[in-house]
Amino acid sequence: MAKYNLNEALKARAAKQNQTAAADQEMHLDDVSRVKVLSPGRQVFKRFIRNRLAVFGSATLIVMFVFSFLGPLFYPYGQKQIFYRFESQNVNYALAKVNTNYNGSVLDPDIEIPREVSNSMNSLIKQMAADGTKAGYMVSDGQGYAVTEQIPGVYVLSEADLGQVCTYGNSVVTIGTYDSIKKSITYTGEEVEGLEAALASQPIKGKGTTIEFGGATYTLEKTVGKSYAITMVSDGFHYTGTPMGEDFERAVDAAAAGDGTFEYEGIPYAIAGDAKSSAVYTVGDTSEAQIWSNYTMDFFTAGQKASDEFRAGALKAAGESGSFEADGRTWKITDDNGVYIITDDIGAEYAELTLFSIRRYSGEDTMEYSLKKAIAETVQEMLESDEKTATLVYDLPMQGEDGKYLRNEDGTLQYTETEMRLTQRNTGEYVINADQINYVIDMFSAPSAKHFLGTDGDGFDVLARIMYGGRVSLMVGFVVVFLEILLGVIMGGIAGFYGGWVDNLIMRLVDIFYCLPSMPIMIILGTVMDALRMDTYIRLMIMMAALGIMGWAGVARLVRGQILSLREQEFMVAAEATGIKVRDRIFRHLVPNVMPQLIVTATMGVGSVILTESTLSFLGLGVKHPLATWGTIINSVSSASAMAHYAFIWIPVGLLICLTVIAFNFVGDGLRDAYDPKAKR
Repeated sequence: MAKYNLNEALKARAAKQNQTAAADQEMHLDDVSRVKVLSPGRQVFKRFIRNRLAVFGSATLIVMFVFSFLGPLFYPYGQKQIFYRFESQNVNYALAKVNTNYNGSVLDPDIEIPREVSNSMNSLIKQMAADGTKAGYMVSDGQGYAVTEQIPGVYVLSEADLGQVCTYGNSVVTIGTYDSIKKSITYTGEEVEGLEAALASQPIKGKGTTIEFGGATYTLEKTVGKSYAITMVSDGFHYTGTPMGEDFERAVDAAAAGDGTFEYEGIPYAIAGDAKSSAVYTVGDTSEAQIWSNYTMDFFTAGQKASDEFRAGALKAAGESGSFEADGRTWKITDDNGVYIITDDIGAEYAELTLFSIRRYSGEDTMEYSLKKAIAETVQEMLESDEKTATLVYDLPMQGEDGKYLRNEDGTLQYTETEMRLTQRNTGEYVINADQINYVIDMFSAPSAKHFLGTDGDGFDVLARIMYGGRVSLMVGFVVVFLEILLGVIMGGIAGFYGGWVDNLIMRLVDIFYCLPSMPIMIILGTVMDALRMDTYIRLMIMMAALGIMGWAGVARLVRGQILSLREQEFMVAAEATGIKVRDRIFRHLVPNVMPQLIVTATMGVGSVILTESTLSFLGLGVKHPLATWGTIINSVSSASAMAHYAFIWIPVGLLICLTVIAFNFVGDGLRDAYDPKAKR
């Protein structure tokens, strides 16, 4: 019986187990695990995720896309939503001025006053006031008009029958009409003896012919056919009819030094013109048409308005009976030491005529009478003391934090003592400033719980603008790179496959695009679009197309170089032998083998395009306000002082641009190393 050795048995058993395990672990070419290990995509992925910077870049880009494309869906504010706030400000509360211009009101609507007469009223009235005359006259299209002072500051414009008697002073006088065919003169006034013979004895040269005769210069101006108007410069009295004599001329001189009106032999006369050139008229019947004044009307109850009938009646009554009818009621006006107070038919004070025009700065007549009176008195004191500034303390309605006026339990307004400052402008107007709580645009608000990154100069939420701006900036980057890849693959693929003259032609085109100065071209294009005032979205599409067209040359050169090395390999010989179309050989067999390099180029190019778009938008030549991009957000605080004071606007945007560009570069580097690990070594 053989001896049993336990050690040998255990060794044999262990050897058998090892053989079984080795058999189980033996690999075959058709094993699934073997296929997975040899997969190029998985190998690239494994090499990519081993690169920590590439992983960091990928994670950053994912965050950016979620932030830009999904963030606005959950954020409550839009990119163009304007925010407001209540704020206490020292505002332009009111505007006061001393009335110097005169405005007319209609007395008789049946009398139509020509525009040139209305336009001349202010200058005529001011000239009358300067000369101290009580009446003035003017003639328009043969119709006479009389302006008479009713009380200081109130003038009545009447249609008057004026008959011209003579002119005097240095004036142009029409002598008559000369017929060059009949050699005769038809005089408008007194006849000039010998003038007709003098004109007949010399040729008439045409427009502006002059002739010296009897110590005077006569001018002929062509009118109709061979007829000429004869004018002369008169240095004394020139009558349209029979001379009136020396006594009349002395009366004219005396009236010219006075109020311009006089009577001679029981007939009223008036002088119209100035000291150098005037005309004397007989004054016939007059019809009052308008009343002109520099008075404004302040009502004792704020918000009232005066009708034309009421204003005209009040001004007319100020110098007459003291009562007038208007708007179906009887009114009375009284003079209280130069202050004209209007009362209604029961004696209640209704309005006042004043030389001060005081309104809210917006132009609304909503201020209470007592405040207007206080401002007018302060302005009067400033005029008397020749001061440019003054202060006025007055009780104004109190405002709450929301800007609404505070009221007592009985509904009456609450008032608080407020200091108002009056400042005289160079124009003579007086600006009244006061502290008021206004509903204003919430500009450059600091970060808060409502606005995490504050607001910008337009009252937009900065965080919302950054989110929406990221959408546009990333979209621009991808669209431009897609266009570059598309054009580059087509042009580079054709050049690399065909070679010869096709290759030379396309490469020379590539050289041309390489030489183009892209930034100056984009600046010029942006200026042209500014001049054409293009729509914001059309402008964005044009900018993306321009960037894509100018950037395809590099991609075309890369694709051409790769295809030149691939087209002679065995798989391409086999593809040609099987009769595959040229188009399919290029775009289904050659271009896919260039995709790794294209992916790397595209990834690294997106960051560059984002920088270009941000630069153009920052310069104001890219995407325009109010569409948000990262560049336009920085442009909103482009000055040095703004950047110093509002860093909460541009620093977050600048960090996002930097992170995005760096992330794309990290991903591009990682893909390059993953596709070509030997290059890294």
